[in-house]
Amino acid sequence: MKTIKISAVLAAVLMAGTAARADDHPQDQPLVVGSDFGVAPWMVRGVNGPEGFGVDLVTEVAKRIGRPSVQIMDVNFSGLFAALFSKRIEFTVNPLNITKERAEKMLYTEPFFATGNGFLVAKGEKLDGFDSLKGKVLSVNRGTISDTWATANAEKYGFDVERYETFPDSVQAVITQRAFTALNEIPTTIYAASQNPAVEVGFKDFNGRNFGYAFRNDDVDYRNKVEGAIECMKQDGSMAKLYEKWYGEKPGDGTALTTVYPGYGAPDFKGYVDTPHELSCK
Repeated sequence: MKTIKISAVLAAVLMAGTAARADDHPQDQPLVVGSDFGVAPWMVRGVNGPEGFGVDLVTEVAKRIGRPSVQIMDVNFSGLFAALFSKRIEFTVNPLNITKERAEKMLYTEPFFATGNGFLVAKGEKLDGFDSLKGKVLSVNRGTISDTWATANAEKYGFDVERYETFPDSVQAVITQRAFTALNEIPTTIYAASQNPAVEVGFKDFNGRNFGYAFRNDDVDYRNKVEGAIECMKQDGSMAKLYEKWYGEKPGDGTALTTVYPGYGAPDFKGYVDTPHELSCK
């Protein structure tokens, strides 16, 4: 769901990293991953810890790759890549958009969730398209791909941008009339509107974006191992069932939720390997 420019310092950290070692992924220890917890229904704080689609997904992935449990670190999106490159987490599990810029810096799994731009507005407000944003204030979660889109298009469509550290804060800006609309991923905004009668989805821009997990560039073998688990979940219907559980609808035919892609990684992006492989599903 998201993009951020990697600073020269972080890029240096990444380039200085050594090849992946077995103790980067200790088989007898909990799987340590990172996500921000403010994106429902992907991942939110529950009574007994984080819960949501993303939690159920990575818990099942951990089981299928033989890890005893999962530890999910709550990391604001703006600090997520630093946590990855410094090896505080093994890979990202937030709703992360696959982009060409990011693929230069990190290694993606194949896509497993389709998305696009969703615009939340106060109940009863109208938003017919991008031209309706002129003269308005748009709120975004800082550092996300929504932030990048807003920055790139503010002048073109004539709106102002306000940035917040979490998605709920950007929604609150709409409710309190500090912003006209809050921009985030389509599934996130649909769910937010279903949970809060004060807002509704004003406009949906399906644009072909997809989510994937991100790994360090030296972690090819482990990326492939995790992707194998994801492919098996697609093949046996587990991924579709999780989506229906948390989003209240069945995935459409031919989406990334059900499509097993050839090779490893995201096709047409750096890091993709087109080597055929047989699934080994348990």
